Amino acid sequence: MKKLTKPHLPSVDDQIALESGRCDRPFDVLGPKQDGKDRWLTVYHPDLAALKVKTGSISTDLPRVAGDLFCGPIPEGDYLLQAESGGGVTWEFDDPYRFDPVLGDVDLHLLGEGTHRRLWQALGAHVMTHQGVKGTHFAVWAPNAQRVSVVGQFNGWDGRHHPMRRLGGSGIWEIFLPDRREGTLYKYEILDAQGRVMQKADPIGFGSQHPPEKASVVRDITGFGWKDGEWMSSRSTAQDRTAPISIYEVHPGSWRRKWDDGGRPLSYREMARDLVAYAKDMGFTHLELMPVSEFPFDGSWGYQPVGLYAPTIRFGPPHEFRDLVDAAHQAGLGVLLDWVPGHFPTDAHGLARFDGTSLYEHEDPREGFHQDWNTLIYNYGRTEVQNFLIANAVYWCQEYHIDGLRVDAVASMLYRDYSRKDGEWVPNKDGGRENYEAIDFLQKMNIAAYGETPGIMTVAEESTSYPQVSAPVDAGGLGFGFKWNMGWMNDTLRYMSRDPVHRQYHHDLMSFGLMYAFTENFILPISHDEVVHGKGSMLHKMPGDEWQQFANLRAYYGFMWGHPGKKLLFMGCEFAQPEEWNHNGELNWHAAGLPLNQGVQSLVHDLNHLYRATPALYVKDCDADGFEWIATDPAQSTYAWIRKGNAGDPPVVVVCNFTPIPRPDFRIGVPQAGPWREALNTDAAIYGGSGMGNMGGVIADGQAQDGQPASMSVTLPPLSVVIFVAED
Repeated sequence: MKKLTKPHLPSVDDQIALESGRCDRPFDVLGPKQDGKDRWLTVYHPDLAALKVKTGSISTDLPRVAGDLFCGPIPEGDYLLQAESGGGVTWEFDDPYRFDPVLGDVDLHLLGEGTHRRLWQALGAHVMTHQGVKGTHFAVWAPNAQRVSVVGQFNGWDGRHHPMRRLGGSGIWEIFLPDRREGTLYKYEILDAQGRVMQKADPIGFGSQHPPEKASVVRDITGFGWKDGEWMSSRSTAQDRTAPISIYEVHPGSWRRKWDDGGRPLSYREMARDLVAYAKDMGFTHLELMPVSEFPFDGSWGYQPVGLYAPTIRFGPPHEFRDLVDAAHQAGLGVLLDWVPGHFPTDAHGLARFDGTSLYEHEDPREGFHQDWNTLIYNYGRTEVQNFLIANAVYWCQEYHIDGLRVDAVASMLYRDYSRKDGEWVPNKDGGRENYEAIDFLQKMNIAAYGETPGIMTVAEESTSYPQVSAPVDAGGLGFGFKWNMGWMNDTLRYMSRDPVHRQYHHDLMSFGLMYAFTENFILPISHDEVVHGKGSMLHKMPGDEWQQFANLRAYYGFMWGHPGKKLLFMGCEFAQPEEWNHNGELNWHAAGLPLNQGVQSLVHDLNHLYRATPALYVKDCDADGFEWIATDPAQSTYAWIRKGNAGDPPVVVVCNFTPIPRPDFRIGVPQAGPWREALNTDAAIYGGSGMGNMGGVIADGQAQDGQPASMSVTLPPLSVVIFVAED
């Protein structure tokens, strides 16, 4: 062996940097280096008694030159390292510093521009074979870090072991670690510009430990055998504004629990069996899952995520989440996710000051801190941050076949003064309150989501009157497919909570929504927000004794399903759960079996099936020419209207009585004479009502009334909605 000469040794500064965990160019110092015809190897590995180099069948000592630094000449060809601990334990491993970069010039160009639409394919942890060796490639964006290392159980969480390569001026750090496979726990240890060391979860990690543990987990998300081709090829029709859309909103952790197994929530695979079968039987068209992106705090319900690219491990690993989506699709159900690009928590292992600077958030708390939720606001004006979020939207739709995203808290993104007093916010460049950067982000997100994953839908939870939320971007809109109609929900619940004797004085609360019902593509939402934080259950919002409460709720659901707009109902509301929702428990399935609750459940089942079978109730949900008032009477608290479909679709008449007074011989105008089938009556005995009704149908005569060419005399039961469908 040649005598080690000084030119081949790392400099004293490099030795100190390696020992102190401050080496920012490890691939310049470590690994094999060619010197003419000779090849020299430098390895830094703390806590070894000895180190050998194995080339073919020959092992030779690699001399210790200083501290934990080994350096010496080695033969040409592939090699393995043979380590010996102080206790005499030996093992072999591949040298990560002999591998070339995985990321190429195109990736780096797109990452630098902030336009990498497949960001998750470049960054994060990827199980792969690189230069003939199996392992995992790690890459992370941390442009202001002095040094970044991958740490985990495999190296004692010691950042001196595997410092990463900085790729030019891209801000990307990467390393390929041989023999690291599926299930490996890891974090990024970051040395910031001020010399502080912190350990961070992977922003684009595909898996996480069970909270409260905080490490990322290597997950191989390739190779899933989807069986949902039929759904995927036809979903664009099922999610069009002319389609029947009735959404069952679910908190996966509290829909059902396994009390024979410690009270745990259902797994994704158990939901694939039980939840999918239930939603399908109930007639819903879609499941909407409250956030499943990994989150640290159960009490946030997922709305404060730290792992936007990781399905929460609470219910299983990524492939099992795909099992749930696949099962839903095979059952004809779409799957929507609640998605949270509006803010993120301040947890130390998350995105907050990720590389020691405000990388993802604004530096100024007037722009970067949510006072309501004690969370941080993304800096939408930074192209890399936009790229991170837009790619995430595409990721869920492509990798998990998600059919759409319901975007949380859009109003908080659109306005710089959201929930702030004067002096607590920074105006835009024109002195106004609109957040131009957030608006630009939302438009780009919708363009990318719709453009790259055909057939999906995006939905805005937007609580203000911001214009054209669901209009195309090229027409000046935000580009969402649908918008939650929060005004309709607030007004109608205020009306229904009043004693019927007072409703005549608030009659417009039920009809005002029709003044703007067709300005957006609306979804009528009865969401989780209406049954928490002291708001009571849907049942107990209703006035009166027990019978009247149930009758009021049935009538309200009849009104909702007869009203223009797609439908959304939170779990438990479909059977009138008497308690507020509790995320730590499960729904009150015992109550679901009681006669009156079971009646509400049967009603929602029948409303869904009637809605889906009756084009006039959905084809023009978002078009003004699909609706026509017949009459409203404040004194009697009655409403009647017509729903219309396309030419040839039988029209529908909806008649509402929001008092406990029966109204026999109630005459209303209708668009045509002849038989009208009583398609649904919320007061029917099978739903727990009085059983008063119209014996299955009525005949309309040619007597004009209410501006209609014909009319019919109907019986309106107390606190009821009756839906009639014209028959040929």
